[in-house]
Amino acid sequence: MDRLTITAGPFTFGARFETSAAPRTCAAFRALLPYSSKIIHVRWSGEGVWIPLDKTDFGLDYENATSHPAPGHIILYPGGISETEILLAYGGVDFSSKVGQLAGNHFITITEGLEALPELGRLTLWEGAQPIRFSVG
Repeated sequence: MDRLTITAGPFTFGARFETSAAPRTCAAFRALLPYSSKIIHVRWSGEGVWIPLDKTDFGLDYENATSHPAPGHIILYPGGISETEILLAYGGVDFSSKVGQLAGNHFITITEGLEALPELGRLTLWEGAQPIRFSVG
């Protein structure tokens, strides 16, 4: 099953795993479902929100990696020179950290509700951390 439902703040999005492009990343995340956390606004990358994962080790290398995810793309940075994280782009993103530009594995794409992404970004920027939940279906 490649379909996901993502609830972030008051918004619900339909999404799909990018299984053919990032099979190992999808499998690692799928094993965590349902997954709940909080998103905060990015610090250096532009228009995105992220889930800090500290030193979580998924045992992943790069696959389908990008530094410029499009709005609705979700990437997983597997760690290395910066902490492990998941980032959701809601606008223009140049994925980076205090140590410089990074690349993350694009493994989920939001397919429904894209029009609400800028409001989710605004809400997270001005009102603070928002709950997020990923579930199958």
